[in-house]
Amino acid sequence: MSEQARTSQGKVEGRLAGKVAMLTGVAGGQGREAALLFARAGAAVFGCDINEDGLRQTRALAEAEGLTLDLDVADATNPEQMKRWADAVVQKQGGIDILYNNGGSARFAPFAETSIEMWHDNLRVELDVIFVPTQAVWPHMIKRGGGSIINIGSISGMGGAEPIEGVGALAHGTAKSGVIAMSRQLAVEGAPHWIRVNAISPGIIATPATQPLLREKPRLKAFFEDSSALARLGSPADVVYTGLFLASDEAAYITGANIPVDGGATARLSLTFRG
Repeated sequence: MSEQARTSQGKVEGRLAGKVAMLTGVAGGQGREAALLFARAGAAVFGCDINEDGLRQTRALAEAEGLTLDLDVADATNPEQMKRWADAVVQKQGGIDILYNNGGSARFAPFAETSIEMWHDNLRVELDVIFVPTQAVWPHMIKRGGGSIINIGSISGMGGAEPIEGVGALAHGTAKSGVIAMSRQLAVEGAPHWIRVNAISPGIIATPATQPLLREKPRLKAFFEDSSALARLGSPADVVYTGLFLASDEAAYITGANIPVDGGATARLSLTFRG
């Protein structure tokens, strides 16, 4: 079986029909894939990013498929911009059913090389890109009578791994463990309003952002490939199909979950690389 055949896929038509979805970080990679997939599934898709060129590319890909995406340049860490964006979506569509918090930016270094500026920047950005958009849509989902919020965590927030070729995940992992904890707390507070909140924790995903790093650091690439029980790197489709399920009514009784999408890496006893 080819690797393409082993990548997540399936029929999507109608699975999000009639739903209004907001997605952050859609200028490339996993966010772009999610925006396109949700539109194929029938949702009215609104996306944002700070990368205007990337948004144009996302729009062009959608138009080539005959899909319509409503895309805006907006910063997911800016409360005023997120409130304005959410209010505009409600004005156009009458409510919000789905929030897919994909935005993020991380810097990697071993603990001894992590500056206080890097520490603060990672924690601020990777937590704010969840907190700020969620707070903007929260009252609208309460008024709507419920909704689904999907936060992108990481298996770095679930366990440690030795630094490889100067790449360490102390700040990133700490922030992502916060995303997982935030998702659980939001699930509890959202339950009385029928707001479901779940996290997806990917392993290493082959995207335009990660490919240069993996090319430059072959030992790191080997570590990630070896850590997966399925012996391959993940693809954006592997993550966003999980998001599609959580966004849909198929997952109506799932909240407070953290789903690793890592090819079985966290199921193994050790992630220590000896190559």
